[in-house]
Amino acid sequence: MTAPVTILAVDDEPVNLRLLEAVLAPRGHRVLQATSGAECLDLLSREDVDLVLLDVVMPGLDGYEVCRRIRGDERTAFLPVVMITASDAQQRVAALEAGADDFVRKPFDQSELLARVASLARIKRYHDTISAQRTELERWNGELERRVEEQVTQIERMSRLRRFLSPQLAEVVMDDESLLASHRREVVVVFCDLRNFTTFAETSEPEEVVDLLREYHRLLGDVIDAHDGTLERFTGDGVMVYFNDPFPCVDPVDRAVRMALEITSSVQERAVRWHRLGYDLALGTGIAQGYATLGRIGYEGRYDYAAIGSVTNQAARLCAEAAPWEVLVPDRLVATCDGRLQTRQLGTRRLKGFTRPVEVHDVVAIAERAG
Repeated sequence: MTAPVTILAVDDEPVNLRLLEAVLAPRGHRVLQATSGAECLDLLSREDVDLVLLDVVMPGLDGYEVCRRIRGDERTAFLPVVMITASDAQQRVAALEAGADDFVRKPFDQSELLARVASLARIKRYHDTISAQRTELERWNGELERRVEEQVTQIERMSRLRRFLSPQLAEVVMDDESLLASHRREVVVVFCDLRNFTTFAETSEPEEVVDLLREYHRLLGDVIDAHDGTLERFTGDGVMVYFNDPFPCVDPVDRAVRMALEITSSVQERAVRWHRLGYDLALGTGIAQGYATLGRIGYEGRYDYAAIGSVTNQAARLCAEAAPWEVLVPDRLVATCDGRLQTRQLGTRRLKGFTRPVEVHDVVAIAERAG
């Protein structure tokens, strides 16, 4: 037994409609009836039909015109249409030219009618399956395009963020911006800048200054990233880096000191070439450890991630005190390293903005941690 289908029977003679229903309904098919071409088109606009049995000769819109209109509608263009015709060849040719898929002669043979209904309904179902698959494929393609576009946007956003933020901050912003909310944490802050840079900038062409800064920043940036430092900002020749935020790290003092010494060594090597060009430049560095409030500051449309607190001020003041190639740290930081720091004790210094004097050391080297 063939699967039941919905059939629209169209004939202006009620007796013919009753006969068609008597043949088709017992096979489980749902039979809709229309007594005119206009009623047929109206039903097709409202019902989901699998096949149309369409009489040729009807008042008003005849079967040929109805078939042409069915084919002209995008929604029903592939709907199977069987024309019920007289036996002459001219009507059969006209039915095919109007767009009919098949025809049945009057008076129709029941077995032939049922076979044609089953065959065309099967083709309709194939077409419906293909249409549904095409629709699903288009939906999936649209979803894939949307996801690709989102990923490209994310990649472009990350690329832009990495140009202005440290890799750690870029990752945080992409994954969870709530992590940038204000919080308090112990950090190790490193400040460094170039000695004699102001004089160099005053006596050099702007292009020379920019080229040197690009070289200097690129050199520092590679070292900072290698030690997983968080770069807060470049301020001309000045650089501020801190450790233990936004992600806590193991032994931030060790990381900070090793980075500072590597930066000093790298810039010192580069300064040999600068000296040949007539640039009398050197590096000074300050490192401090303490609690700071960290988080996003700024205004809508332009934010920075910053560390606020006396620890940043102390690192900056130590940097300002440093002679060429010195890496200055307070006595408290030396004590946290369990004797691993090799330093030159420089004595007590009064740092601007601090009421208490600070015992200052110049770091020469750092030993590996035992074990």
